[in-house]
Amino acid sequence: MPKTRLPLLKEDKPLKKMSRKITVILLLLFLALLAVIFFRSSVSRITEINIQGNKYSTREELLAQSGLVVGGQFFAASAQSVEEALKELKTVREATVEKDFPGVVNITVAEFPAVAYELDQQGTLEAILSSGAAVKVNETGIAVEKPILTNWQADDPFKAKLCQALADIPNELTSDISEIVPSPTLSFPDRIKLYTRSHFEVITAISLLKDKVEYLNQVIETEQPGLIKMLEADTYVPFIAENEDKEVIQE
Repeated sequence: MPKTRLPLLKEDKPLKKMSRKITVILLLLFLALLAVIFFRSSVSRITEINIQGNKYSTREELLAQSGLVVGGQFFAASAQSVEEALKELKTVREATVEKDFPGVVNITVAEFPAVAYELDQQGTLEAILSSGAAVKVNETGIAVEKPILTNWQADDPFKAKLCQALADIPNELTSDISEIVPSPTLSFPDRIKLYTRSHFEVITAISLLKDKVEYLNQVIETEQPGLIKMLEADTYVPFIAENEDKEVIQE
């Protein structure tokens, strides 16, 4: 009787593929469940926000601008997006945000410097920053070597340019300036008048101030109080002529 060979049973490949799909789905569901548990736990929350470097911006202003709150999601916002949001404030020049897991956010801000002071309509002293922003002066105190801005409109575009010009000049070259008043003309719409603590009156323009300020200090250091004009040409006229001064001494 001839022998008959039985055909080999083939592996059920569809069952194996189905088993792998189920395993992958279960794994993804498990990972999703872990993610949900993690983001609902206190480990994923902001527990502490530290801010340093702020003098003219309050903690409340910075927190509101950043969008960060204690108890909020630690991974909800990137450090870069928070930095960009903070730099939209007119008081903040640079911002650095560092996240320390779990839950700690450190914010360091570098603010625009104060270049002058001004009295608002209520008579309250405000510091004017190089960005043009006006901030209330309270416990921060004032720097006595900064000038007072008088008769400037809040929306005057030359006011912001003046603040930037003052920021670009070393403090030692502007420390004698006590007051700055707008004095525009058709030829010089950015013309200003300066009054110094050494009793000089100065006429110049915002666009010329940075280049002319060294001449101003040379005259102040060597001459009697007088009128200094620093426009297209530099001139100096003393308030009391030398011969008049001698006559007063003789009498």
